[in-house]
Amino acid sequence: MNTVITIGRQFGSAGREIGEKVAEYFGIKCYDKELLTRAAQESGFCEEMIQNHDERPTNSFLYNLVMDTYSFGYNASSFVDMPISHKVFLAQFDTIKKIAEEGPCVIVGRCADYALAERKNVVNLFIYANERAKIERIMERYHLSESKAKDMIIKKDKQRQSYYNYYSSKKWGRADSYDLCINSSVLGEDGTVKLITQYVEDFEKKTN
Repeated sequence: MNTVITIGRQFGSAGREIGEKVAEYFGIKCYDKELLTRAAQESGFCEEMIQNHDERPTNSFLYNLVMDTYSFGYNASSFVDMPISHKVFLAQFDTIKKIAEEGPCVIVGRCADYALAERKNVVNLFIYANERAKIERIMERYHLSESKAKDMIIKKDKQRQSYYNYYSSKKWGRADSYDLCINSSVLGEDGTVKLITQYVEDFEKKTN
């Protein structure tokens, strides 16, 4: 096994859970929130700040400005002038590259496919789901009413889309941005995992 698998996902599509099961199948690590902890450790940012900017586009100009007055010990003037959200993106970007260097793994979200665009041993997936399935999953996970779950899905996906489209040269959720797009509602979580593992195994045979 030598492949790095990146997973873009709609909120409520079980993309993270599917990523974890794929990683378990291959006996490799799955990075989701863990990536933030590591990016924080390696960049010197506090973890809270990295979480605040996680998969969110540049939001408050004023907040960025205020935060930037505390220079983070970086001396390159261009870096000091950069909005904090860009710095956080770059910290994650570097961490994703390092993680991929270390060996096969699954990386969920955070423009990982874009960060690893130069690498040959990467399979880029996008997981989406039928609206009903997403709403039910989010209602159950967060104990929300149907309308609240719906609002949360719209908001989260809008954030992810803005973030991805802002930082990468591709379009979030569009088929030609990925190697494979899968509707997890069709086969369910385990069926989707089976499809992905088969795809990755065939990819490995073809590239080795």
